[in-house]
Amino acid sequence: MSSKTRNDALSGSLTLLVLKTLALGEMHGYAVASRIQQMSSDLLRVEEGSLYPALHRMEQDGWISSHWGLTESNRKARFYTITKTGQQQLEQELESWRRITLGVSLVLEAV
Repeated sequence: MSSKTRNDALSGSLTLLVLKTLALGEMHGYAVASRIQQMSSDLLRVEEGSLYPALHRMEQDGWISSHWGLTESNRKARFYTITKTGQQQLEQELESWRRITLGVSLVLEAV
């Protein structure tokens, strides 16, 4: 799969991946991207140009909150936490993902 194809597929599920990752605990943006890459065995890479606008949008929607803090390497960074509303959104996103993947599986198995 080319990098462009992989990124196109990822963009549709970025909200789900970020909320699921933040459900593990508070993280700064780079840590979110690294964790998604790690949990996907390097199959998924979230680019900064996609991640930070998504984080900003999710914060505006009330799904996450943020504050400034210091990273492990003593660098200033914005840390993100999933909110109660974000937990509810995560459940909706998971249900939607399950329906979509079931539908795709049914079509692929029928052909």
